[in-house]
Amino acid sequence: MTGALSGLRVLDLSRVLAGPWASQTLADMGAEVIKIERPGAGDDTRGWGPPFAKDASGNDTTEAAYYLTANRGKKSLTIDITKPEGQEIVRNLAAESDVVLENFKVGGLAKYGLDYATLSKVNPKLVYCSITGFGQDGPYKDRPGYDFMIQGLGGLMSITGAPDSAPGGQPMKVGVAVADIFTGLYATIGILAALRHRDATGEGQYIDLALLDVQAAVLANQAMNYLATGNAPGRLGNAHPNIVPYEAFPTADGYLILAVGNDSQFKSFCAVAGLDALPLDERYATNRNRVANRTELVPLIRQAMVTKTTDAWIDALEKANVPCGPINTLDRVFDNPQVKHRGMVKQLAHPTAGTVPTVANPIKFSKTPITDEKAPPMLGQHSDEILRKVADLSDDQIAKLRDAGIV
Repeated sequence: MTGALSGLRVLDLSRVLAGPWASQTLADMGAEVIKIERPGAGDDTRGWGPPFAKDASGNDTTEAAYYLTANRGKKSLTIDITKPEGQEIVRNLAAESDVVLENFKVGGLAKYGLDYATLSKVNPKLVYCSITGFGQDGPYKDRPGYDFMIQGLGGLMSITGAPDSAPGGQPMKVGVAVADIFTGLYATIGILAALRHRDATGEGQYIDLALLDVQAAVLANQAMNYLATGNAPGRLGNAHPNIVPYEAFPTADGYLILAVGNDSQFKSFCAVAGLDALPLDERYATNRNRVANRTELVPLIRQAMVTKTTDAWIDALEKANVPCGPINTLDRVFDNPQVKHRGMVKQLAHPTAGTVPTVANPIKFSKTPITDEKAPPMLGQHSDEILRKVADLSDDQIAKLRDAGIV
């Protein structure tokens, strides 16, 4: 494999999304990622469909689109880690790996001798990352954690959605499992930092990552709005708590996002919209005053926005350097000329589907480009290869393990 992380080996015992998202990111950048899966079943997301990938005849394969989302570039090795023989194989693989990634319940791998305390004795240079809902300590440590509940518990849903006073107003989850995705990205960052420390000192270390911690961390300016004032922010729909106008407005044929980020842009917008008097009004001249008087200002802007189509507004506002954009459905996203130009969709060769689509990694390296992507593996696709080359087992040994249901 080629890439910035070529030569690194990651032993991935994680499932579903947060952990697999991290290991997929590492695989994209050139790491060898060995995905440990249950014989006969594999990652739960393999069956999370429809939709499933289609073969050349248009029939469903066994690979769910959800599974294909987060497992690009990996090698699949099936091992029953509940059996001593399976545990021994994993320990041997850990001895030859740089990173172990897992998302079992707190203490869940200790009974198999696959916890950090055990594996760090086998490989003191090992970086071991554990992802759980609530972390390895604290009153919630033994609770299961799922993205939806974390979005609620972690406050994101309290600031997402229309206010109760608006039609249909209620707390809303984000349309993508952002707590999982962000946790996967933080895991990637933590692993890379730990590897840098290991390269400098020769010491591996343990990384404890919790979905709830991540959700709190990515509340960003909303968290600071609360911490600075003691007032919990509420739901504003598509409006911004600190910037006005910065929301979606109805147009003559749909909606337009208007993202006015400073006073100069507000003047430019008003000139295009025929609202020249507004920047001269002290109530609206500065962003601070616009935020304070949003209740009066927003209806005035709405009255102007419904007079033109979305495309007409985009054409006029872009010429005036006013940030704006449409609200695209996914078919329009992937048909967008900029998205196409950036190569954000790739087709990868697949054993049963022929090819499967994937959304490309968005990182564009100048010296180590991401060019060697492989389709997410079939269940156990690389078992024999890994057991021979990494675990140093003979064909007879592998056959006996398979007969016993261990691989």
